[in-house]
Amino acid sequence: MEENDARPRNGSTSAQVEDSTSKRLSYQTAPPYWLRNRSATHSTIGSLEGAPQITLKDNTEEDPEAHHQLWARSIIIDDYVVIQGNSVGIGAYVVWICEVETLDGNPMTIRKRYSEFDDLRNRLLKAFPDSTDTSLPPLPPKSAIYKFKPKFLEKRRQGLAYFLNCVMLSPQYASSIIVKDFIFHQSDG
Repeated sequence: MEENDARPRNGSTSAQVEDSTSKRLSYQTAPPYWLRNRSATHSTIGSLEGAPQITLKDNTEEDPEAHHQLWARSIIIDDYVVIQGNSVGIGAYVVWICEVETLDGNPMTIRKRYSEFDDLRNRLLKAFPDSTDTSLPPLPPKSAIYKFKPKFLEKRRQGLAYFLNCVMLSPQYASSIIVKDFIFHQSDG
């Protein structure tokens, strides 16, 4: 592996991990910038009195069936294509190219528009009303002004990748028919 390959992409907080069997790169990303806590709180020992204690619990034996619901090893959104509209640009949109590596090592390439990610999230929220922003994070924000600018598209790519990883690597969501429909149903664009 070259020395340059060890650095995060585009200054992001991603850490690259090389899979020795398939030589594919996988990106584990931190929550996108709009999910990070922007205000720091300071606690004193006195303010923590009465707060519940932190405990550790071994969940490895609790629900082994939940782990069998997973079928993806890694999800990477590493590219996009801008589909041009008419001569003045009306009707243009972006298609995100997603690489899904299954647990048995088979790669899948899917192409999705932002609206399909939005539809997936809305359907999951209806099916799993107790979902939190941690397990089902919000999608990156929209912008009518910057929507085709490279810097904006890079932030959107990172956010969509984070969202899709949260969904696909969760036994609760990955086993749902909603996610399978999203993965295996290709739109006509």
